[in-house]
Amino acid sequence: MSQRDTDPITNQLTVLSGGPRRSGPRSAFGVVIHGAGLGKRADIDATPVVVGRSQEADLHIPHKSVSRQHCEIWRQDDTYRIRDLGATNRTRVNEQPVTEATLADGDHVTLGESILKFISHSSVEAHYHEEVYQLATHDALTELYNRRHFIELVDKEIARAHRHGRPLVMCIIDVDLFKPVNDSFGHVAGDGVLRQLAAVVRGFVRGEDIAARIGGEEFAVLLPESDLASARAFAERLREAVAASEFLLGGEPRKITISVGIADLDPARAERGALMQAADAALYRAKEAGRNRVWVQGEG
Repeated sequence: MSQRDTDPITNQLTVLSGGPRRSGPRSAFGVVIHGAGLGKRADIDATPVVVGRSQEADLHIPHKSVSRQHCEIWRQDDTYRIRDLGATNRTRVNEQPVTEATLADGDHVTLGESILKFISHSSVEAHYHEEVYQLATHDALTELYNRRHFIELVDKEIARAHRHGRPLVMCIIDVDLFKPVNDSFGHVAGDGVLRQLAAVVRGFVRGEDIAARIGGEEFAVLLPESDLASARAFAERLREAVAASEFLLGGEPRKITISVGIADLDPARAERGALMQAADAALYRAKEAGRNRVWVQGEG
């Protein structure tokens, strides 16, 4: 008898299968596959999704060949429709200029020098594109947004806040004395702390809030439609919840605390860089004042 006949790997039986498992219902979406905005996507439902160069566009494509409001896509009964919005470079579907048209799975939509691919809810590619999108926009450890995607969302919310005169607040959160945790218990234990902290953060944010991991042990939460008083109340509740939690380190439950810096959008902080810098300065003051506390920019 040969080695081949006795090899346990070659003697394994093939398991009968009905094919790949299907996940639950998905939305159709458009994803940029070429040019500026590569990898960006937007889910498509009955409410029209506006695609364009404007920061406020639902799918923002930052290129001068794309009009501020280039086209819109929406679901109409069991079909998906696209409408050109008077773009300078007319919207094209599969290279044909359109004013309004029905989209089919896999159609290519050309907007200036960028190409958007339409993926229907029933497409076999939908799961693949969803996985790619998650990898591109989320932090693998905490499953919160990553820094790059957070910055894109902040810019969009700032543009919206300016246009409509609405309040917007940035919170930057840092784990107190995190280096000794890594030094004493190892990076695996430190990663566990960050995952648990992210879970606490998710439990406190609203649907419209934007939470992200922006650095090693640093997190951020953007609060649209919130003033400083509401943001402080949110940050205090979060701080208290973290302080009350138990983190397993070295086989024993231990306490971890956070410090939070807060700043709001105002004429002196009208852009992302200035807003984040102000929140970071407030965080520094919270650390200086003894940690495990919330500090609002401008406090004495």
